[in-house]
Amino acid sequence: MTASNRIVLSSDHAAIQLRQAIAAHVVAQGWVAVDIGPTTPESTPYPRHGEAAARLVASGDSRFGIILCGTGQGIMMAANKVKGIRCGVCADTFSARMIRQHNDANMLSIGVRVVGEGLALDIVDAFLAAEFEGGRHATRVEMIGVLEG
Repeated sequence: MTASNRIVLSSDHAAIQLRQAIAAHVVAQGWVAVDIGPTTPESTPYPRHGEAAARLVASGDSRFGIILCGTGQGIMMAANKVKGIRCGVCADTFSARMIRQHNDANMLSIGVRVVGEGLALDIVDAFLAAEFEGGRHATRVEMIGVLEG
């Protein structure tokens, strides 16, 4: 098993059901889903889950990460604190495609209170189907990396 076919998934307590639906969806497409929880509905802090998923992507253990919380914003902010992570929160397929094509995003964040399951699966599909375009965008992605220190 290689990292090239692995997607790590994590969320806070609010997004367990949608996270599990996304995991099943990506598995049906041939990906290996690494679901790192949580599994129980007790309140849990999204920064821990965003960081844990981001570390698996940054280490090369997983090619991509998909993370979820109420709005997708907080967990995305936590993930982006990990060096090497480029995560965007998306509520539409155009943005999901663009963060891959123009920003070489390696993580996607979704807000469970913002989008329903059908749209979330479409967003995941758009993200996974898109390829980084490189070229002028590569220079800009390099500039983002420089900001990490």
